[in-house]
Amino acid sequence: MYSFMGGGLFCAGVGNILLIVSTATDYWMQYRHSGNYMHQGLWRYCVTGKCYSHTDSIAYWDATRAFMILSLLACFIGIIIGILAFIHYSSFERFDKTFAAGILFFISCIFVLLAMAVYTGVTVNYYGKRYGNWRFSWSYITGWVAAVLTFFSGIFYMCAYRMHECPRNTSPH
Repeated sequence: MYSFMGGGLFCAGVGNILLIVSTATDYWMQYRHSGNYMHQGLWRYCVTGKCYSHTDSIAYWDATRAFMILSLLACFIGIIIGILAFIHYSSFERFDKTFAAGILFFISCIFVLLAMAVYTGVTVNYYGKRYGNWRFSWSYITGWVAAVLTFFSGIFYMCAYRMHECPRNTSPH
């Protein structure tokens, strides 16, 4: 049980760091415009070394930002509850912290997947038609890796919950 929780905490910790990096950095997409290489993230776009804030409130950026922030919060709260389950903190007897942490990690994964789906769909349909020379960049890829890690965190915690709820009978029949 503890090995599953330890693996879940490790995946969640790395996933949360990757979520922060992915959300905060400006390399979700790179493209060439007017002979200059440009890159953009969720908060800013950069042209030849100068970065500018996105001043337009475009729905897909707002949705992607919101889903990424919700994912960060769910993952962070899941890590806190997961640590409390790991150290057997027992202030809430009727509240199974292992199960709650697993559910929060799955919720975090769903939010990341929603953010990535919104961003991917709009980017491919808009920039794919407008610019010929564009690509997704490392911040975007980091978001996908974070989705996988938060999913495996949920799996690990659900396995730990299952082992705790259904212990094996080691006595002979």
